[in-house]
This record gives sequence, structure tokens and C-alpha cells, in this order.
Amino acid sequence: MTDQNNEPRFCRAIDGFMRMMGKIICWVNSLLVINILIQVILRYVLGEGQIWLEELQWHFYGLLLMLGIAYGITTDAHIRLDIFHRKYSPKTKGYIEFLGILFLVFPLIVVLFFHGIDFVQSAWRVHETSPHPLGLPWRWLIKSVIPLSMFLVLLASLSRLVGAAAVIYNNSKSIGKLRNGD
Repeated sequence: MTDQNNEPRFCRAIDGFMRMMGKIICWVNSLLVINILIQVILRYVLGEGQIWLEELQWHFYGLLLMLGIAYGITTDAHIRLDIFHRKYSPKTKGYIEFLGILFLVFPLIVVLFFHGIDFVQSAWRVHETSPHPLGLPWRWLIKSVIPLSMFLVLLASLSRLVGAAAVIYNNSKSIGKLRNGD
């Protein structure tokens, strides 16, 4: 179940997948920058802005945010109160991580996932498009990322939960060192 670093194989598999997804999603930043440069040139040099480019920029931001959350959880790039957290033992950190995920993160994921499904179903049912005639026609597609991102956040959080349980039950420091920089 675990490797030489006492990290469960499940965690290694999920974390590897999330890191791969993160690297792929990072390329959306390049597309976003190119999109913004084109918009600036069109608007301020040629005096002609394009609504669809502005909406595409919002879609890129949405992808980066929604799909980047799981990567942030996996790489421990999210915000925490390190002033208090750094003083605790690995086992105490494991308990805090475990209980926080179980009672704070999981309920939020469930609510966002199921409300996101309703939101997406509504958008697909009416084939939601931009309210602007020259806007992007597939708004329902970008809204479909909401439940997908919550599923990825669930996987990343489940990996953290299993890792925290491993720290608690094995009294191991390896996951704490790997993820929390101790």
C-alpha cells in the first residue's frame, strides 16, 4: 500500500495525475497572454475591439481558476494559517488536515458539484450562448467545467485525506515533509 517514503500508492497516483493536469493547464496561461496581446493591439492600435476575444479571455480565466484549484491542493499551494500550523507536530497536522478536509472541504465540494450539475444542465438545455450577437456561441461548454473541477478537487482532497490518515496512523513525518515543507 505504501512505498519507501510511507506515501500511499493511491496518493502518489492521484498526485501524479493532478501534477500532469496542472502542467497542461499552465499552457492556458500562454493562450491567455496571447489573447490579451491581440486584444490590446486590436483595441488600442487598430481602434477595433472584439467581443468574442474578451469573452474568450474570461473563459481562459475560468479554466485556469477552476482546474487550477485541484493542482493547488495537490501541491499545497493553497492558503493556510502557517503561523499556527508550523508549530504543530506532524501527527497534529495530520489530524487538522484530516478533520478540515472531512468537515469543511468535502461538504463544500458536494454543494458546488450538485449545484454545478443543475447549472450546467440548464445551460445545455437552452444551448446557452453569449448575450452579445458577436460573442462566443458555446457558453454551456465552459460551464461544464464546474462539475469537472469539483470532481478533480474531490480527488485531490481525497488524496490529502488518505495522506493525512497515513501520517496519523503510521506516525510518519514523510508526508508532512513532502507537502508542508517541514
